Amino acid sequence: MMSKVWNYYAGPCMLPDEVMDEAQRDFRNFANTGMGLVEISHRSAEFDKVAKDAEALLRELLNVPSNYKIIFEQGGGRGQFAAIPMNLLSENGTADYFVTGHWSRCAYKECAEKYGNAVLHECSYQDESGVWHVDYSKMTVSENSEYCYICLNETVNGIESFTLPDTKGVPLIADMSSDIMTRPIDVSKFGAIIFGLQKNVGPSGMTITIVREDLLGKARKYCPSILDWSVLSKFDSMYNTPCTFAWYMAYLNFKWIKNLGGVEELERRNIKKSKMLYDYIDSSDFYISKIAANDRSRVNCVFTLKDESLNDEFLKLSKAKGLIGLKGHKVLGGMRASIYNAMPIEGVQILVDFLKEFAASHS
Repeated sequence: MMSKVWNYYAGPCMLPDEVMDEAQRDFRNFANTGMGLVEISHRSAEFDKVAKDAEALLRELLNVPSNYKIIFEQGGGRGQFAAIPMNLLSENGTADYFVTGHWSRCAYKECAEKYGNAVLHECSYQDESGVWHVDYSKMTVSENSEYCYICLNETVNGIESFTLPDTKGVPLIADMSSDIMTRPIDVSKFGAIIFGLQKNVGPSGMTITIVREDLLGKARKYCPSILDWSVLSKFDSMYNTPCTFAWYMAYLNFKWIKNLGGVEELERRNIKKSKMLYDYIDSSDFYISKIAANDRSRVNCVFTLKDESLNDEFLKLSKAKGLIGLKGHKVLGGMRASIYNAMPIEGVQILVDFLKEFAASHS
């Protein structure tokens, strides 16, 4: 049964009811072991099966080529902002950062301030009317570049990149924390893909890295072993005690996605959901989307009220009606509705109905 509230938080986010129900059953007695899910050893046969099945499902769902390793790591995206240069950037090397919003800028700063020569490419801009666009022509490769970094979906800004830059053979490293599993991707076009679980895959506390084998073995001497992709790969992601609960939840989500029809079916649903929401906002003179239509995120709809003095009232009333998490990120303000994979079309329709009702009562 659907919960009494609709969860539009950007992460941790809502998870599918079926997944939550199965996890609830296993929480106290996992696989008839008599032990709870969070109590069993990561070395047990029961968890070993979960780990192997999770990787196999992920490979199947994303058609991950055999020459890519899949690593289940502790932590989140900020840890990978450091892990990427420490694994791939030589002491005197150069890396290109294609910045389209808040998180790619954070990744750039982490590299530039601590690890080496990071070249900043400002790849988004506001036009005369205040609308944001992605400028792919700015995604150029520097001489002797060792990798290029891109965040394909900027959760704070509501910008999603649907075109990949031509990096001329230089490995493209992508943060897909918020749009992984929402649409098909060609993994072979990337040197590595990293994503936190807490948007479309599971709870917070774990990051998955999909990395091409030839990029392993390049880590700096001072790279902590726990962030060294080569070490983690060698130990099958169990160099330390992993976050077994998050790994298990990822497994359940991968099963749920496969049973739905895979990422192709999720893309169809996400297009339909986002179109419903953006179509209403565009038809309204009460709400404003400041993102160009071709660059709007399908999973993080960022918008503002034309009269922002109504923001507090909007959030108070929406919460009272069971619509939770609509406040925009503190960096940008405004409103944000995150409608990830687990959000059904019903949840988007209820949100649109509320937007209409609020606008009508304040017109």
